Amino acid sequence: MKKSTLINSELSYLVATLGHTDEITICDAGLPIPDHVTRIDLALTHGVPSFAQTVKTMLDESQIEGVVIAEEFAKVSPEHHAALIDQIKTEEARCGKPLSITYITHEEFKQRTHESRAVVRTGECTPYANVIFQAGVTF
Repeated sequence: MKKSTLINSELSYLVATLGHTDEITICDAGLPIPDHVTRIDLALTHGVPSFAQTVKTMLDESQIEGVVIAEEFAKVSPEHHAALIDQIKTEEARCGKPLSITYITHEEFKQRTHESRAVVRTGECTPYANVIFQAGVTF
């Protein structure tokens, strides 16, 4: 559910139309995106916008209750993984609700994106910098 103002019209529409438990994926520049899932391509060049910037904006804009991350992210890109976990902990403190974090294999993650309402592609070029957010409610 929408919490504040967002400039990008496609992202704003997506957030405004999310229902409880709908999923959105935020991904790096290389994740395959299923043909039948809406693609919101923000990638401008390598690293722009970054995964972290996009995650922060989406957390500022929407209420989530669950997070899905590939196991490989923590192993291959530990600094970026730690930054994501910090953002999730900050969001938990801000909204006063615990957020469930589920780890699955990267192959399972790619299959799970087929269920997303949309995949938001960033310019991030860090391996496994991908997350699925499950929409929550603000009440």
